[in-house]
Amino acid sequence: QLQLVESGGGLVQPGGSLRLSCAASGFRLNYYAIGWFRQAPGKEREGVSCISSSGGNTNYADSVKGRFTISRDNAKNTVYLQMNSLKPEDRAVYYCAADWNPSGNCVLSVTAFSSWGQGALVSVSS
Repeated sequence: QLQLVESGGGLVQPGGSLRLSCAASGFRLNYYAIGWFRQAPGKEREGVSCISSSGGNTNYADSVKGRFTISRDNAKNTVYLQMNSLKPEDRAVYYCAADWNPSGNCVLSVTAFSSWGQGALVSVSS
């Protein structure tokens, strides 16, 4: 079974950092674009960042550009989201998602991804 598991969430003060991990099991993510999405209380799920299957293409939401960095290690079957300079508005449940896309650029859209993890809570407060 295709499965994605997020880890690395937690509580951090404003300005702090966290690194989220998305580990794949049941499949090799070599041919998959991976996206990070988040859903804050009372808001719709929104795209944060995505990375192409090769890692050669990345996209970021304007709200996180310059603060977050997405990367992947196919040997470890894992995708990461390094989050720096965290703000209270970054508080959300963060989800990783997979899109079978062996050669194209990633698209930061919920509808472009079909396989989803269960989410990891990121809290940002003093």
